[in-house]
Amino acid sequence: MTVAVSGAHMRTVLDIMRQAAAERIMPSFRHLGVDAIRCKSSKMDVVTVADEAAEHDMTAAFLRLSPGAVVIGEEAVCVRPDLMDAIEDADLAYVIDPIDGTANYAAGVPLFGVMVAILRRGEVIGAAILDPVCNIAALAVRGGGGAWLVGPDDAERPLRCAPPVPAAEMCGNASWRYLPRPVRDLVARNLPRVMGSWDFRCAAHEYLMLVDGKCHFLLFNRTMPWDHLAGWLIHREAGGYCAHFDGSPYCVTDRAGGLLYAPDRASWQDLRDLLLDPG
Repeated sequence: MTVAVSGAHMRTVLDIMRQAAAERIMPSFRHLGVDAIRCKSSKMDVVTVADEAAEHDMTAAFLRLSPGAVVIGEEAVCVRPDLMDAIEDADLAYVIDPIDGTANYAAGVPLFGVMVAILRRGEVIGAAILDPVCNIAALAVRGGGGAWLVGPDDAERPLRCAPPVPAAEMCGNASWRYLPRPVRDLVARNLPRVMGSWDFRCAAHEYLMLVDGKCHFLLFNRTMPWDHLAGWLIHREAGGYCAHFDGSPYCVTDRAGGLLYAPDRASWQDLRDLLLDPG
């Protein structure tokens, strides 16, 4: 299967995401009954009927857009873990997080997003992150396609990461609560050494700030593909640098090793030394 993932293709992807948000996500926001929310792995890991309905609609739409493609949705994988087997070898795959920040969504907090990454044989070639509340989105195409923001009026502008600064002058988010205990204690002890930090409980919004130069860094431990593939590509195309905590590159099949984002390679090393160096 040969599909040209261009800016026009990504705008079609965004149209599909916006439709699912308008029809399935926003009507239920702050109107969910108790029976519309259930826990998955923990009280912080929840799913709603809106997650499932939005993923169902986007899955059908992406299969119409790209017949023969594989669609890997977060909620579908909960039922069929074998769907993940195709992420590295599929000629074309759409990876969907129907509502990132579901805990916020279920609590009525307007910090949630929709994320889609497009892969060709294990390489991320297109990405989209939508904020359904403000109706703004970040899009990217790999390999010189760049990254750009689409506003609610459909106007576009380029995205660019913040200029590099010393680690002590950086602000951003370290999602420390999911780190293994020794690393968690280390990061929590060192985090006051940066200029500022915050946590939206929503990677989609944190990525939207990062790729638009509104913060300098993000740190994550969990690396599930629907949470990070889209943000990783948009950040890369916006000029940023990302690697695992040990400096190795991120791969779509990785499930460990953490992720650290910074404006460039040198500032990444400076930040890594500040947050993760026991010395």
